Amino acid sequence: MKLAIHNPSFTYPGGPENIAPMLAATARAAEEGGADQFTLMDHWFQIPLVGPPQEPMLEGYTSLGYVAAQTERLRLGLLVTGVTYRHPGLLAKTVTTLDVLSGGRAELGIGAAWFEQEHRGLGVPYPPIAERFERLEETIQICLQMWSEDDGPYQGTHYSLAETICSPPPVRQPRPTLMIGGAGEKKTLRLVARYADSCNLFGTDPDVVAHKLEVLERHCEAEDRDYDSIEKTILAGGNPLDDVDAFLTEMEAMAELGIDKVWLSNRGPDSPAWAAELCEATVGPLAALG
Repeated sequence: MKLAIHNPSFTYPGGPENIAPMLAATARAAEEGGADQFTLMDHWFQIPLVGPPQEPMLEGYTSLGYVAAQTERLRLGLLVTGVTYRHPGLLAKTVTTLDVLSGGRAELGIGAAWFEQEHRGLGVPYPPIAERFERLEETIQICLQMWSEDDGPYQGTHYSLAETICSPPPVRQPRPTLMIGGAGEKKTLRLVARYADSCNLFGTDPDVVAHKLEVLERHCEAEDRDYDSIEKTILAGGNPLDDVDAFLTEMEAMAELGIDKVWLSNRGPDSPAWAAELCEATVGPLAALG
């Protein structure tokens, strides 16, 4: 099992002028410690589970470009891009830019979006959930087309592109990996089976995770998709450093279910130190789980 480190907060000691050095140090600690991936959120306001909306929040892809320059190996992405935040053609170009400049380390993580307050706050349209899922599927189709040899038009219900040119192409071949976040059984996991290289589920309750994976497997059968070709990941809560043995016991159960990677979120004011300590305590034991 692999470790990924998620950075959901930019509320560091020292104010805005300390955000860049702290973010860089955290990403370098994750890389030096053996983490597989480093992610940020895709939000404009801080989300309620982390803090009030007035807390610092950076634009995600600009921040990942900075992180790419500070690291050499870590895979980079957002957990996850909201489909409403960027036009699909521009999203594909943005992720391609990150991939080229990072030497092929970009992943497109995407979902149907949910934080209505920031949409209303900044004047961004927030369609009903059914339409957001329609836009999500069209966005995925557009990105995949732009990362293929087909640079012709795309015509959907919500988006119309006259030319899907993407030059330069991504460095990663055949394209940046695609992760769909969420665990909705009727739509999200169906889209995972149809398009995605990986899924991201929430929580570490073995019964819940097992059920979601069973649903995904049924969707794969319906889509004639190889279930084993999809990377299964989870976003875990809490701080493993509070009880490393208990955390590793939980992850052993997840590995037995087929989970390949666990995301953990930075904790405490000294995020570089936390990331270094976490990696030292967990990367090796997680890898031994298979």
